[in-house]
Amino acid sequence: MNKKRATWVLIAMAALLIVTIFTAAVGWGPTGTGAAKNIKLGLDLSGGVSITYQTVGDEEPSAEDMSDTIYKLQQRVQNYSTEASVYQEGSNRINIEIPGVTDANAILQELGKPGSLTFQLEDGTVILNGTDVVSSEAVTQRDQTLGNTEYVVSLTFSEEGAKAFAEATSENVGNPIYIVYDEQVISAPTVRTAITDGKCVIEGSFTAESASNLASSIRIGSLSLELEEIRSNVVGAQLGEQAISTSLIAGLIGLIIVIIFMIIVYKVPGVIAGLSLAIYAGLELVALNAFDMTLTLAGIAGVILSIGMAVDANVIIYARIREEIASGKTVKSSIDIGFKKALSAIIDGNVTTLIAAIVLNFMATGSVKGFAQTLALGIVLSMFTACVISRLLVNAAYAMGMKDEKYYGKAREVKTINFLGKRNLFFLISLVLVLSGPASMLINKAAGNGILNLSMEFRGGTSTDVTFNDDYSIDDIDAKIKPVIQEVIGEAEIQAQKVSGGNEVIFKTRALTVDEREELSAKLDENFGIAEYTTESGATEKSVSFETISSTISNEMRKDAVVAVIIAVICMLIYIWFRFSDIRFGASAVLALVHDVLVVFACYAVVRISIGNTFIACMLTIVGYSINATIVIFDRIRENFKAQKKGSDLAEIVNRSITQTLTRSIYTSFTTFVTIAALYIIGVPSIKEFALPLMVGIVAGGYSSVCITGALWYIMKKRSVSKNSK
Repeated sequence: MNKKRATWVLIAMAALLIVTIFTAAVGWGPTGTGAAKNIKLGLDLSGGVSITYQTVGDEEPSAEDMSDTIYKLQQRVQNYSTEASVYQEGSNRINIEIPGVTDANAILQELGKPGSLTFQLEDGTVILNGTDVVSSEAVTQRDQTLGNTEYVVSLTFSEEGAKAFAEATSENVGNPIYIVYDEQVISAPTVRTAITDGKCVIEGSFTAESASNLASSIRIGSLSLELEEIRSNVVGAQLGEQAISTSLIAGLIGLIIVIIFMIIVYKVPGVIAGLSLAIYAGLELVALNAFDMTLTLAGIAGVILSIGMAVDANVIIYARIREEIASGKTVKSSIDIGFKKALSAIIDGNVTTLIAAIVLNFMATGSVKGFAQTLALGIVLSMFTACVISRLLVNAAYAMGMKDEKYYGKAREVKTINFLGKRNLFFLISLVLVLSGPASMLINKAAGNGILNLSMEFRGGTSTDVTFNDDYSIDDIDAKIKPVIQEVIGEAEIQAQKVSGGNEVIFKTRALTVDEREELSAKLDENFGIAEYTTESGATEKSVSFETISSTISNEMRKDAVVAVIIAVICMLIYIWFRFSDIRFGASAVLALVHDVLVVFACYAVVRISIGNTFIACMLTIVGYSINATIVIFDRIRENFKAQKKGSDLAEIVNRSITQTLTRSIYTSFTTFVTIAALYIIGVPSIKEFALPLMVGIVAGGYSSVCITGALWYIMKKRSVSKNSK
């Protein structure tokens, strides 16, 4: 790169930084398109719409029907947001909470009234019910006659539904089948041929909108129960402005500390890393807006992890450049070789985590899907900034005259540390850490406290709807009202939602007894004043009501998350096996993942941290972080193993590889830890509870990568060599 080109590169990078910062801070046009303020936030950060449905009919629905309906509704409302939640209230009510929207009427109109759906013949004979429909989607297909693209509705039936539909279509070729929703015919397609595979399409003069509306009506009508809407509210954020502002401040402080650290350690490359991270942060904010993603605490975990991986990529590159300079190569050659050698570790580490994110996005639901989306976005952007922007900037700096090695530093000769010689001690430490979890669970159970501190997302609880005489903000509620509730129930986990346009507040707590409900009502009235209303009989009542609510994380959602994680780990194992041509690398990495997850799980058990939505995000963050750190060490082992001289000791190769990457492991763990530690120090209690296990996981991930994974691979490799030599 010559000086002229370097000048244009620097101008282009400066322009990119200015544009991304301006876009994120201000946006474009009257509505501020692209601005960070327009990023969709979850219920915990911004509020949204809350809709309550009640089953139609006098009979109490079965638990199975309620569970099935909740799960199907959860699938549907994800069209609005991955962070939408559906849960049971009382015995026959279902609540839907959709973040980032403020027009309850529009949502109700789009979602439709969940009623009954049937497929009927012309004489009114019912051949199928809505529950026989597995999926209903608006899709496009090629018109067989005209060759143009047309919109159709694709249906898939259950096994029993497929049999009934095959029989009905076989006997009614040329006749219509009426799709009846809430006693009204919404479509009457004519049967052209017998359909025996359980799949069909409804053709007609559809537009994209009309096909989507019909598909939506069929999906809603396929619910197990018929529902009617009894109330809808616009609710405020569950976390106050203080929680959001402190999180932003903490993120900014953490980023500044990381940039200063990189400059001190890596000099000119450190400055370039700082610029790359600033560009990355701007691109991340713009992309979150552009892809219409919903950001919650779980999403913030994905962003934090991707920032850590962006820093890690820069550390790997600059450490490689220093090594090449120390080996006697010129600065220009060291830059080229450093980027080239670092590329495999960066790609493998990021792609492995990206595979997990893609699997989770397609298979999981709720907050897990939201986490996966923000993580995948962050990974792609971090690879781009590290491998493209950083490379352009480093080469531009060299072309502008920074050619002396003093600007880049030189790796010091470090004596190889005998990590493998201490492997038994490391294994013992890991065993103690892992077993502290089950031990704490047994102690908690014996004390009658429950083996784990499950949050309302997992165990359900009580919803207390109160209308106060005065108007309280969420920050007022956090500071004044929550302590009074905590005094009554003896627990700090209290979620509060303020209904827009009035003094109504909804509190969600653990399940309360009748006595606790009465005491809570009296305390709230005594301290804050509960509004009164007149009943139809003329009596005066306090405006407070209590309802039992189910967990917002259903059994089906838990199952989806577990299956998704298992498949993601298997895919990661296969990828590592393929890339390293040795399944022992993959097996060691997976064992390290299990180790790190169990250590963090022990933290939840010992400290009694509440296990809720953020628990899943935290565990997934640790998995992504740990695998990335492990890949870097394995990449160096692979490189040194290929370059080994005949008769080289396997243990010496492993020890040397871990030692060579030790600085990178420490620096990356430190920079990621600092970002989260800032959240823990400055954040509100709910943020602290989220940040603590993440910090434990970062330490555990760094420890396992350095002290455990290499030893596991060495043991497996040694046994393989011994078997082959016999």
